[in-house]
Amino acid sequence: MKNFTYYTPSKIVFGKDTEEQVGQLVKDSGATKVLLHYGGESAKRSGLLERVKDSLSAAGIEFLELGGVVPNPRMSLAYEGIELCKKEEVDFILPVGGGSVIDSAKCIAYGAVYDGDVWDFYSRKATAVDALPVGTILTLAATGSEMSDSSVMTLEEGWLKRGYNNDLSRPLFSILNPELTYTLPEYQTACGVVDIMMHTMERYFNHTSDSQLTDAISEALLRTVLDFGPVVMADPKNYNARAQIMWAGCLSHNGLTGAGVDTDWSTHQLEHELGGLFDVAHGAGLSAVWGSWARYVYTEDPRRFAQFAVNVMGVSNDFRNEEATALAGISKLEEFFQSINMPISISDLGIELSDAEIDELAYKCCFMGKRTIGGFKKLDQDDMAEIFRMAR
Repeated sequence: MKNFTYYTPSKIVFGKDTEEQVGQLVKDSGATKVLLHYGGESAKRSGLLERVKDSLSAAGIEFLELGGVVPNPRMSLAYEGIELCKKEEVDFILPVGGGSVIDSAKCIAYGAVYDGDVWDFYSRKATAVDALPVGTILTLAATGSEMSDSSVMTLEEGWLKRGYNNDLSRPLFSILNPELTYTLPEYQTACGVVDIMMHTMERYFNHTSDSQLTDAISEALLRTVLDFGPVVMADPKNYNARAQIMWAGCLSHNGLTGAGVDTDWSTHQLEHELGGLFDVAHGAGLSAVWGSWARYVYTEDPRRFAQFAVNVMGVSNDFRNEEATALAGISKLEEFFQSINMPISISDLGIELSDAEIDELAYKCCFMGKRTIGGFKKLDQDDMAEIFRMAR
């Protein structure tokens, strides 16, 4: 097992009606003026936004509102939020929503205390040294942003989708009420299931051979999502199933499943370019490219993929043919994606990639020739293009 630092300072407040505690939680943080950040109309229609406002008011907390966050959150709205925070002297950011809203809130938290362009952090031109505190009310189990150090934003100029990781943005608290996910559209629920699994698998596929405990945690988390994902699809108001998925989303991306191991993240990097160029839902983009990535790299360590096939996907182990077991596991996960109506190719997304678009995606993914991606297998620009070609 490799050396690691496991840092999870976020307080999780889990269960029914927990959003009613938000005012006191913000007050306990020492904040006095909050930016309430959210997406579209669903938070208003459900009454959640009013309950949050009532709780803040009861605690004596002033607040401003900024809605309009969309999937693959845009820098233009984040810039608006940054200016608003600076003008109004906001001292706390409270996103109410899913990963896109939380990521946008983190971006605003960085920018509100930075004199330059906050995109500097996402483009690796600078490193954040301060940020406003963030607390979250989660309405979609997916990205794990409610407990992670990561934020992913899209810059409209050039349609670049980039992530930034810094512990400064880990939420002080996150409120998780599974009931708030009851009314999610089926497609969003399925995308969330994929995203949770991928956050775990990006860490699981590694070459660290002595990580039995971390492996076991990852495998149990993945099996839990495989078990309960179809349940929430069939019975959206099943509290226990929603709770299992929501908690899995937190644990998948707070560092636990990567403790002591190498990580990969190629599938995420490839999807970021799809999301940036075509504005696809993150989870759907991940499932569309994962199988092609897996078939491209599995020969680096067929044993690892065979372990996944047997311990996670329930494939019978063909002890005479490790590669056959590995490939069977890849296919079985793709069958699961299809069973919840998730794509397993880019064409399943309704996108017919041209050769020129493949070249553009690969060029952007390698940061215009400046980087490789991946830990399981190092991928250069040509490798990225081939995976996109296989995935189309």
